[in-house]
Order: sequence, then structure tokens, then C-alpha cells
Amino acid sequence: MACQRRPSHVDFGSLRRVEPVSRVFGLDRGLPIDRHYIEAFLSLHAADIRGRVLEVGDNTYTRRFGGGRVAQSDVLHAVPGNPSATIVADLGGPNDIPSDSFDCAILTQTLQCLWEPRAALRSLFRILKPGGVALATFPGISQISRYDMDRWGDFWRLTTLSARRLFEEVFPPENVAVEARGNVLAAIAFLHGLAAEELTPAELDCRDPDYEVLITVRAVKPGERT
Repeated sequence: MACQRRPSHVDFGSLRRVEPVSRVFGLDRGLPIDRHYIEAFLSLHAADIRGRVLEVGDNTYTRRFGGGRVAQSDVLHAVPGNPSATIVADLGGPNDIPSDSFDCAILTQTLQCLWEPRAALRSLFRILKPGGVALATFPGISQISRYDMDRWGDFWRLTTLSARRLFEEVFPPENVAVEARGNVLAAIAFLHGLAAEELTPAELDCRDPDYEVLITVRAVKPGERT
């Protein structure tokens, strides 16, 4: 019989609690940890954000990372009422968003809120110009977004494997790059609602493939970019 090892003592400190430190992803404490990863991803691919750019919800990242490379900025929102929206349509359902229209589409933390992500990706592929780039992020290890859950839904959590399978149903596999960011410390901190400023850069940027806090995808529609 194998001997049983007694677990060593772990000092949870102020995290030994059943209520999170913050229920709003750490927004009340600083920059949310997933936003640290999202912004690092968009900064890495800032050159893709140019021409006519579509972003979901608002155009904060279009302006921040696209700057003078952006000729036209469009904002997509699923329901009426968003004053920033230039296009009101459901990406995951029937829509009349013009085909072959966008050089870049930014979808941060969006696909998990769509009941039909496959339909959304088919629409995404259709509306991109040849050579157009989709920059997408979605949660892996994360709390529920109560704001989204109570309005249109928070349905899915993905892994790098499921994200790759979904995108490769629409985009050529060689045009899809999938990565994950996070580690066990970042995951625990994010679930508790700590801010990125409360971890060191080394703690945030260490990557453990078994703790996927944020999934990122860069997918390119075949064709020559103009």
C-alpha cells in the first residue's frame, strides 16, 4: 500500500474567504488581469488594426492601438441603445452587415456571450475583406460576467483546443494562431478580482499551459490585403 503524504500547510491569508475581493473583475482596484493580457495581445498585433476597423461595444481599442492607421472606425452592438454604435446587428444571427467590408475586426470578450459562436464566426469571415484580420479574445478561467448574463447571456468558456477547432471550421488552419495567457497565481488572483497592479510583471506574464486565463486568436481571411 502506498503511503499517504500529509498535505503541507498553506497560508491563504486574506484570500481565505468565500466572497471574492472584487465582484467586478478588479475594475474597482485597477486594471483587471484579463485586460492586461488583452492589451498585451492587441499591442503585439497593432499593425493589423488599420483601414476600416470594426470593434464590438465601443472603439476604445481601435483608437488606442490603431491610431492614424485607421481610416474608418465602426462599432457593432447587438441591440439598439448604444450611442457609440454605427452598426446594430447580431453577429451570431441573421444580419445584413456588408460582406468584404473590414480590414480588421476586434472582438474582445465577445464570443462567449453568443449562443451560436459558429454562426458568428461565419459572419465574421464573410464581413472581413480578403486579407482582413480578426483579433479575438475570450475567457478561459473566469467568473461569470453578471452584466452580460443578465442582458444577453454568458454561455461559454473555451480552451485553446476548442478555440482552434471553432476558428478552423471557417478560416484556413494555417491562417489561425491561438495562444493562452495565464498561470495558477494569475487565475486565483483574477477569480478573486485582484488587479494587475497587485501582481508583478513576472507573475503576470509567466505562462502555464494548464491554466488558460485568457485565450487569444489571430485569424486571417485568405486573399491579398489592399
